[in-house]
Amino acid sequence: MMLDASLKIPEPCPLTTDLETRVPYVIIGDEGFGIHENLMRPFSGTHLDKNKRIFNYRLTRARRYVECAFGILANKWRVFHRPLDVNTTTAIWIVKACTVLHNFVREKEGLNDGYTSESEAFHFNSLPDDETLRGGRNANSVRTEFENYFVSESGSVSWQNEAI
Repeated sequence: MMLDASLKIPEPCPLTTDLETRVPYVIIGDEGFGIHENLMRPFSGTHLDKNKRIFNYRLTRARRYVECAFGILANKWRVFHRPLDVNTTTAIWIVKACTVLHNFVREKEGLNDGYTSESEAFHFNSLPDDETLRGGRNANSVRTEFENYFVSESGSVSWQNEAI
């Protein structure tokens, strides 16, 4: 869907209010994926400069958080312990239903840690029409924007330099 521009993703926006450059929303992938304007993956290789290592660390850390969140969801709702043998629309509704039920159970059990779920009324806009199979120069420039942001004063975190 990303390649044929049928996946609806929000329009690009600045990473912070003090930056003017607009970057697209991205899906985080690992080394098994090709880079695309809306799919970020780590830089490959072992001889990377400090900025690229920080980018890889931050991207990998974000991916681990997503994997852990899905692991929590899967452990509560065992339907995710095996492949869903349903069509895409039904699979989406199963994930949404389990997410809503998970949040409901957390609130009822008193485990709400200040997290408030977003409204389902979030509206997505279409991807640009110039998407190609590989992101090429445009995808690399998006990755560079994130790389620069992660090492900037507004985008860095205090512990990232010790972690790489």
